[in-house]
Amino acid sequence: MHDHFIKRLNPPELPDSSTYGFSQITVVPPGVKLVHIAGQYGADTNDNLISEDFAEQLKQSFNNLRNALAAVGASPEQVVKITILSVDHTMEKLKLISAARNAMWSRDRQPASTLIPVSRLAVDGMLFEIDAVAVIPSV
Repeated sequence: MHDHFIKRLNPPELPDSSTYGFSQITVVPPGVKLVHIAGQYGADTNDNLISEDFAEQLKQSFNNLRNALAAVGASPEQVVKITILSVDHTMEKLKLISAARNAMWSRDRQPASTLIPVSRLAVDGMLFEIDAVAVIPSV
């Protein structure tokens, strides 16, 4: 199943968020299955943080998200909503996050997104987390 059934909108009444790598609105039709993916962070398969560096954790988090999507037969294009948590958020971190979103989703396939700056996350040293909602065909 392709993702062409997902509507992605950046209406003129809202800021154009596409340069940051997300859409203001996504709409899915009836008859699809919603998949909720827990927050993915910069850990390896043994649940060890791969680095203390924000950029490295960001990259690993997106890789883990790709792996979670693949596990349910979904592709990044089938993601309709993401939530991002960024520890001690800065504009420099926003640039890295925007670049990662733009690398994962082309402008016409961007999910809706919320970014929440936080003071810490669940594990000491964890600097970034991303969760997702995707759609796949109902079986």
